[in-house]
Amino acid sequence: MADRAALVAMALEAALGWPGWLYRWVGHPVGLFARIINAAQRIGNRGGAAGRRMAGVATVAVLLIVAGGGAWLLQYAALSLGPLGWVAAAAMAWPALAMRSLDDHVRAVLNPLQAGDLAAARRAVGMIVGRDTAELDADGVARAAIESLAESFCDGVLAPLFWLLVLGLPGVWAYKALNTADSLIGHPEPDLRDFGWAAARADDLVNLIPARLAGMALCLVGGGWGILWRDCRRHASPNAGWSEAAMAGALGVRLAGPIRYDGILRDKAWIGDGPPAGVADLGRALGLYRRACVMVFVIVGAIWLR
Repeated sequence: MADRAALVAMALEAALGWPGWLYRWVGHPVGLFARIINAAQRIGNRGGAAGRRMAGVATVAVLLIVAGGGAWLLQYAALSLGPLGWVAAAAMAWPALAMRSLDDHVRAVLNPLQAGDLAAARRAVGMIVGRDTAELDADGVARAAIESLAESFCDGVLAPLFWLLVLGLPGVWAYKALNTADSLIGHPEPDLRDFGWAAARADDLVNLIPARLAGMALCLVGGGWGILWRDCRRHASPNAGWSEAAMAGALGVRLAGPIRYDGILRDKAWIGDGPPAGVADLGRALGLYRRACVMVFVIVGAIWLR
């Protein structure tokens, strides 16, 4: 059932994204995860380091029970519907994918850049990156969007799809819960380092295989294998460097480098060769991403038809 459900879920998300009217009506499942995480942070992120770390472990356990256990119950109910149960499963997997949504967010950066509206482009890129954007020039905005596109190809496409195919609905929603936790609390800052430790390590683990698949998928449609193998470990994350290095190699540009967060400049290593990525490269990156998504769609279809 998982392969058919995955294919239909991909088709739904590619065609519709997650429409605003639907979000206003029912919200999005990750909103529930965020509320659990925020409540746990208020309760558990206090006291000594050991206590904070244990509270973080408990938070991850609760998320897995809620997301994985709840999805298992829904999948069991879908299976009870008979031959069409996979259609219900596809509808429940749909919001876990983000192919169209990611494309929409990146186009919201590209369009104002092409129109010369730097302020609008800064606002749009600020929706998808954590770095300071107020002082970025046009090329800096484009580079931030390319890096987010590359990393989110794993987080929003390959990884949820991988876990959907491997473990069905429990797998994909457990992944989304862990990824949400990493985004909210899996940071190295002193106030979150201990409480978010379990979320960050769990996210590293569940992205281990998908991140490498994402990097290889981008290289299959765009080249850049040499940069992938050389630079995949230059990122602070054990996983994000794979898709960023693949994107940099395929485009023939440099990504990452020094980045400012909360007013503090962090001297990150450059990934790739050639000039730093700029506005002219963002459209090429979006085209590469789309080709990779099509390839993934074809592969999932082939799995279904095997």
